[in-house]
Amino acid sequence: MTNILIVDDEQEIGRFLTRLFQAKKINVTYAESGQAFDALTQLDRFDAAFLDVRLPDRNGLELLKKLKKEAPFCKTVVMTGYSTVKMAIEAIQLGAEDFLEKPFEDIMAIEALVDQLTTNDQLDAYREEAQRSGVFLGTSSAVHELYRLAFKLADKNITILIEGETGTGKEVLARFLHQAGNRSKGPFIGLNCGAISESLLESELFGHAKGSFTGAAENRAGFFEVATDGTLFLDEIAEASHATQVKLLRVLETGEYFKIGDPAPRQTGARIIAASHASLEKAVSEGTFRSDLLYRLDVVKLVIPPLRERQQDITHFIDLYSRKNGMSLPFSPDAMNVLKTYHWPGNIRELVNTLQRLFVLYADEPVITPHMLPEKMNRTAAPLKKASPQTRTFESDWRLFSSYILDSYTNDEAIHLDELVQTMKRMEKRTAEAFIHKTLKETAGNREQAAQKLGISKRKIRYYLNET
Repeated sequence: MTNILIVDDEQEIGRFLTRLFQAKKINVTYAESGQAFDALTQLDRFDAAFLDVRLPDRNGLELLKKLKKEAPFCKTVVMTGYSTVKMAIEAIQLGAEDFLEKPFEDIMAIEALVDQLTTNDQLDAYREEAQRSGVFLGTSSAVHELYRLAFKLADKNITILIEGETGTGKEVLARFLHQAGNRSKGPFIGLNCGAISESLLESELFGHAKGSFTGAAENRAGFFEVATDGTLFLDEIAEASHATQVKLLRVLETGEYFKIGDPAPRQTGARIIAASHASLEKAVSEGTFRSDLLYRLDVVKLVIPPLRERQQDITHFIDLYSRKNGMSLPFSPDAMNVLKTYHWPGNIRELVNTLQRLFVLYADEPVITPHMLPEKMNRTAAPLKKASPQTRTFESDWRLFSSYILDSYTNDEAIHLDELVQTMKRMEKRTAEAFIHKTLKETAGNREQAAQKLGISKRKIRYYLNET
């Protein structure tokens, strides 16, 4: 029989959950305080636990730590009021599976959560959702922890702030939160607050009534109205003007907004996800961002690590992106070293742009070498012996090709044989060209003599030199 522990000082909640779980044929143990929890023995007998994070005599996080130490396989849910959501997030980072906000509004959701905790292993659920959403997780533990937490937050009707440098994938994370949650069937509306003027931003967000300003020929729904059953993603929120910030604050506090030109207040149920590449705390200290708006946005903050802190993922990302887009980009060891030591100020976006550039310029090359990379990358990379386009020779290309093949053979990472064969075919053509040019030089350009020495026809020479 499944055993569940409930720790909550509110006896009404304790009785309610006890009856709910017992109706599902679950054995329930109830403790009304930290002291009662301490008196329990054999904590490892519990399959799941529901802990209040605020008890009169104890911080619920202390109980969580003890439970995780003595019963590591016990799946834990923390219960919290809105004012302690941050503490609930900390609990999840300490190993809790989920959190419930009090007062409880959806009994069926609690029952579904219990079923999930007691019957299914949800350890890799975030990976499956990331794969469905096209998210690249890589091997970085920080990124995996980030998306594991995001997956647990996806169903929560709370505001989330995403911070990360330009190009790290803030919108990708926002879309993951939307797709993984119970609003996935609703619209996902994204708006860059720094990309449009203040007057247009206000109209886009709140909508306008017919005749409210010159050019307003008809009523127009704003994004708060359109996204009421979905998610509104406000990118670069730090760029919003003070006037817009005031209006956003009202929406976050009350759910109310006003259409331009319409005095009647309206309600929105949109879930807000905001993002910024700049530190909002710093913006507050500089007086460019309201502290009360930051307080409302920063219920939960997710920080995306920059690419330079997950350089081990560069090889994996290149491989995945190349296969997904039908590219073949075999990098020499030196070129890959340049990519791994470059600081990537534009992060994943810059890496994607670099790969697209290389494919357009060097798709027919057998191996991508350091000199083919943007000059700025070679300036910041570790010193390399690099060949310029003028000094490239068949000998240097062959050495790079051989090194690439041997490196692929001796490396423990998975290879893609089709790409390897394509690389070999390009080098085969490069080899033929090199021997033809060498023989033509020896015969003073006489193609008939060169063909005889090489044992091929003159037509074959034209073929290898792309003259047919």
